[in-house]
Amino acid sequence: MNMPGRNMIGEQPPHPSRNAGTRTERSGRAPNLAVSFEFFPPRQAEAVPAFWEAAADLAALSPRFVSVTYGAGGSTRDQTRDLVREIQARCSVPAAAHLTCVGGARAEIDAIADAYWQAGIHRIVALRGDPAGGIGAGYQPLADGYAYADSLVEGLARLHPFDISVAAYPETHPQAADSQADLDHLKRKVDAGATRAITQFFFDTDCFKRFLDRTARAGINVPIVPGILPIRNFAKVLAMADGCGTHIPAELRARFDALGEDAEGRRQLAFETALKQCEALRRTGVDHFHFYTLNQADLARDICAELGLVSPLEGYR
Repeated sequence: MNMPGRNMIGEQPPHPSRNAGTRTERSGRAPNLAVSFEFFPPRQAEAVPAFWEAAADLAALSPRFVSVTYGAGGSTRDQTRDLVREIQARCSVPAAAHLTCVGGARAEIDAIADAYWQAGIHRIVALRGDPAGGIGAGYQPLADGYAYADSLVEGLARLHPFDISVAAYPETHPQAADSQADLDHLKRKVDAGATRAITQFFFDTDCFKRFLDRTARAGINVPIVPGILPIRNFAKVLAMADGCGTHIPAELRARFDALGEDAEGRRQLAFETALKQCEALRRTGVDHFHFYTLNQADLARDICAELGLVSPLEGYR
């Protein structure tokens, strides 16, 4: 995805088996398909072993990169720094650090970015970030800080030739004045030096296609990477979607509601929904998926396996 232009078009792969949870006979990598994975710093010490198990499991797929989030208000700054360095060293995959405008002066943020570069972390996910009160809280830029992500990208590009990912919103950022203002802001981030844009999670593939058309007309010529969120906990996803403005199709709500407390049925539906979404996007030419893992590997791993992206060392269950 580092080549000029969107580079979103590739040959459609053979239709994969939908039999989740069975061993696949495929080996090697699906042609022209890349993935990346997002993690967050574990909140409790007892969650750390599972975090590293998930990271190792997905690192076996040779992702383009693995990113680690930065808590609201910069609350996980030190943990993010430590995890990014350790993931890259321990899992032998490129790691990307989330970095936000919130809670730091320009000089402080520049120092953090420079320290990443010196440590061999050359990928940044540059975001405005949420205030300590969360996405619904009012955002107020610091007088001596980077006001928004476009200025942060510009600052990072001035420091070092980072690989910079930024956020994109097919259904419009909830705090944007309107969809055009949101698109204009994305254009400024790209013009400032962004390498790619990763979208907020979505479930309406047609909405993503329309967004691609709009970005092309706006002259946004970097890859637009769809963010994929397997629905591990439907109630939590509803709350997340409400906060970020993601539409949940009525049919999808009804199917999850009908399953009640059937955990295995819900997992299977989550797998099928995300796989179907990825297959549809592949048919439009998408060649890179960014998975929001919520620190659990199984669904993302199984979806990747069905797309033909299998560890060179072993098939999956």
